[in-house]
Amino acid sequence: MLAARVIMDQGIHVEGLNFFTGFCVEGHTHAIRKHRADRVKRNNALWVAERLGIKLHLIDVIDEYKDVVLNPKHGYGTHLNPCIDCKIFMLGKAKAWAFMEENGFDFIITGEVMGQRPKSQRKQIMPLIARESGLPDRLLRPLCAKHMAPTLPERENWVDRDKLFAFHGRNRKPQIALARKLGFDDWAQPAGGCCFLTDGDYAAKLADLWQSSGERDYDLDDIMLLKVGRHLRPASHYKLILGRELGENRYLEGYTKRFIALRPVSHQGPLCLVDGTPERTDLTTAARILARYSQGREADSVSVSVDWPDGTGEMLRVPPLAQEDFRDDWRI
Repeated sequence: MLAARVIMDQGIHVEGLNFFTGFCVEGHTHAIRKHRADRVKRNNALWVAERLGIKLHLIDVIDEYKDVVLNPKHGYGTHLNPCIDCKIFMLGKAKAWAFMEENGFDFIITGEVMGQRPKSQRKQIMPLIARESGLPDRLLRPLCAKHMAPTLPERENWVDRDKLFAFHGRNRKPQIALARKLGFDDWAQPAGGCCFLTDGDYAAKLADLWQSSGERDYDLDDIMLLKVGRHLRPASHYKLILGRELGENRYLEGYTKRFIALRPVSHQGPLCLVDGTPERTDLTTAARILARYSQGREADSVSVSVDWPDGTGEMLRVPPLAQEDFRDDWRI
């Protein structure tokens, strides 16, 4: 938001690009869960474009992005986040889009600040990203430009370098002060990542998916489901996904034509999907685990419906799994 506004205030036409990888935090779990109800539920790219009055182009890169996740040349961060390769990929896509004859843009800007992120915004890494993305001289980072050599837009006086900034480090106070000076009274949460691959819990679920399937691959449904629910693996050949609240239960309903679905009938409780190849005894165990997470956890028995994707089903009557029988290592 700040980078775009700073450049727009110099009389330059700016348009936005938003790449959808499937791993984005915004617009998914924020929308379906009551969790952190104090936060505004919005897609910040759309919201910022509206605030700035600029055109925003939404670009689906799910399939192309897979190679970045599976085979990052520059490795992962703390978890499964390929941040350096991600930046190179997105800037390369931005370059291809911006410099197409029908679009005809002259340079690309980002809101990066040197030293703000430990993986992709280090002083020695930022020039590498610009170079490997094919933008060694047409990538401008207005918020920290004065820490770098002048780019082509600055040398050609398309942009007044004196009106750019020298922000550095993780402190967001200078950016917040600039936002207020520019008349903004609201902005996106400045801390934390916008990608699930930076989240340790999510990364563990993705690693579990690869291990259980025997291959490093995924489809869109796979990675969307990893964002939702409580994931338990009682055995190597099957996994349970239990909704944690009404919004998640409703979302999981959309997958009942793909997975076996368990629902408590005699008591209120979550929807449970069974992913894998469970045996008959496994479904009884799954029903007992589900009963433990229902309001019948203290009852002698709970009725659980078992529905197969083909429309067939049955009813099980099971005792809820006792606390001492539940294993912590089932949690993914």
